[in-house]
Amino acid sequence: MALPYLTLRTRAEHETEVKRSRFICAMAPAGSAEEAAEFIAERRRLHQGATHNCTAYVVGQRLQKGDDDGEPGGTAGTPMVQALVGRGFNDVVAVVTRYFGGVLLGAGGLARAYGSAVTETLDRVEPVRMVPARLVRVSVGHEQAGRVENDLRVSAYPVREVSYGGEVSFSVAVGENEVASFTEWVATLTAGRATVDLGAEIHVPES
Repeated sequence: MALPYLTLRTRAEHETEVKRSRFICAMAPAGSAEEAAEFIAERRRLHQGATHNCTAYVVGQRLQKGDDDGEPGGTAGTPMVQALVGRGFNDVVAVVTRYFGGVLLGAGGLARAYGSAVTETLDRVEPVRMVPARLVRVSVGHEQAGRVENDLRVSAYPVREVSYGGEVSFSVAVGENEVASFTEWVATLTAGRATVDLGAEIHVPES
């Protein structure tokens, strides 16, 4: 069963210092591994002279990846992933850029520094809570399509796609706990003449 999670509304950046080493954490929303890779590449170009650009992303509640970028194994990417997951975040990418300050931190110190860089940045963001939903396809005859579309557009249910064929079909995002009431609403609106089919599980921002 899909669970709620938190994500970012916009990009965020925060800098910390540990024993003269600078840790600059930047993070962004990422709905795919490709989006995460683009953000990582952008940050690495921006900080080409840094000692390390360590990365972590969590996408789709199943895909989790961290990269130590030359730091001792497990001291950067893993604690960064753990910080994101531990706070309940998903569809997020984080890059922590380190400029070495001349003092060795040791494995434990590095893990704490990279993990804290992420958590301290998360403390400063305004998260978006994403809740489970379904894509619901509503199909009606052309004679009813105009009224149905108008009513959907002013409702609380976001229309994701409209397709035209023998019938007109609307792909609508409906909260998991609202599917039954939405189906009843459509039946009333169309005098029972609409076909309603449940589609993929998705997440939508909590209203």
